[in-house]
Amino acid sequence: MLTGNKGEWSEIYTLFKVLSDQNLYGGDVDYNKVEKLIYPIIKIIRNEASGDFEYELSGDIVIISGGLEQIRFPIQTFTEQAGILLTKIKESNGSFSSPETEEFMSAIKCKSLKAKSTSKTDINIEIYDKRINQTAQLGFSIKSQLGGDSTLLNAGKTTNFIFRIDNFKGNAQDIKRINEISSTSKIKDRLLEIQNLDGNLVFVGSENSMFNNNMILIDSLMPNLISEVIKQFYLTKMNTVKSLVESIAILNPLNYDIQHSHTFYEFKVKKFLTDVALGMMPSKIWTGVYDASGGYLVVKSDGEVVCYHIYNRNIFEDYLYHNTRLETASSSRHGFGKIYNEHGELYIKLNLQIRFS
Repeated sequence: MLTGNKGEWSEIYTLFKVLSDQNLYGGDVDYNKVEKLIYPIIKIIRNEASGDFEYELSGDIVIISGGLEQIRFPIQTFTEQAGILLTKIKESNGSFSSPETEEFMSAIKCKSLKAKSTSKTDINIEIYDKRINQTAQLGFSIKSQLGGDSTLLNAGKTTNFIFRIDNFKGNAQDIKRINEISSTSKIKDRLLEIQNLDGNLVFVGSENSMFNNNMILIDSLMPNLISEVIKQFYLTKMNTVKSLVESIAILNPLNYDIQHSHTFYEFKVKKFLTDVALGMMPSKIWTGVYDASGGYLVVKSDGEVVCYHIYNRNIFEDYLYHNTRLETASSSRHGFGKIYNEHGELYIKLNLQIRFS
C-alpha cells in the first residue's frame, strides 16, 4: 500500500487536476489566476520504474508507452479522482494511504507517488504556447499549500554563514552565559546580548565553499548580500524576504551607488531566489542551467493549481519575492548559533533557511 504525506500526495493530485483542467493557468503574486495566461496541455510525461508513460489529451486521456496506446479514460474520470484525492488530503494528517486513489493509479500505470526525476523537476508537461505558436516540454516543481508551508531553500550545515565578532567587551563567563541562552528565540536573544556587549558581526564567508561559489557565480557579491539579509533577520523582528531586503536597501551596507535609485538589493535577491527555485542547490556545482525549466506549479489550499512560468519572468520573480520568508532551523542539528574561539578570534555561525509563506 502506498503511503505519503500531504506534499507527496499533492504530486498525484496535480497530475489528476491539470489533466482534468486541460490547461495550466498563470498566477499573480497573490496566487490569483491571470485570465490571459493560459497554456493548453498536450500531454504529461511521467517516468516510472516500469518505463515512460505519456498522458495525452486527445478527446479522452490516452496513456501511451513505447509509442503504443495502453488504455484511455474519459477526462471526467480524472476530474472525479482529483476531487476524491483532494478531500482525502484535506482530511488526513501525517503519512496516510488512499486505497481508492491507489487503485486508479494502478489502472493508469502510475505506480509511485513521486515520479522518477532529477533535481527540482516534479512533473514534465508538454504545453502549447500561443505566443510563439510552438510546443515545449517543460519541467515544473510542485509546491503545495494543502499541508505546511513548503521550503524554497532547505537548511543544512551547507547553508551556514560565518561571522567574526569584533569589539566584543565580554569575557569567558559572558560567552558561556550567552551560549546557554535557551529561550524560544534563543539565536536572536544571543545576538542581542552580543550587541549589548558592543559585539559587531562581520561576515567572513560561507561554511560550505560549494555554496559560496554557487552564489558568486550568480553575482560576485551575492554571499555578502545574503549575509546582510541573514543578519537583519536575526537582529530584528522582520522575517519576510521583501521586508528584509527593503530594510538593508536603506542601510546600503554594500555601498552601491544609489544616487539614481537603482534597486540593487531587490534585483539581486530576486535573481538568487529564482536560481534557488529552479535548480541551484548548496551542495552541488551550479552551472546556471535550470532543472525546473518551466517554473512552479502551486497547489492552492482550495485545490486550484496555478502556474508560475519562467517565460513570464517578472511575475515569477515577484511571486518568489513577495511570498517567501526566512526562518530559524534547528541550531543543534545544523551546528550554528553559538560563539566559538578560533585562533584567538571569536566567531558565530548563522543559518539560512527560506520558506514560502
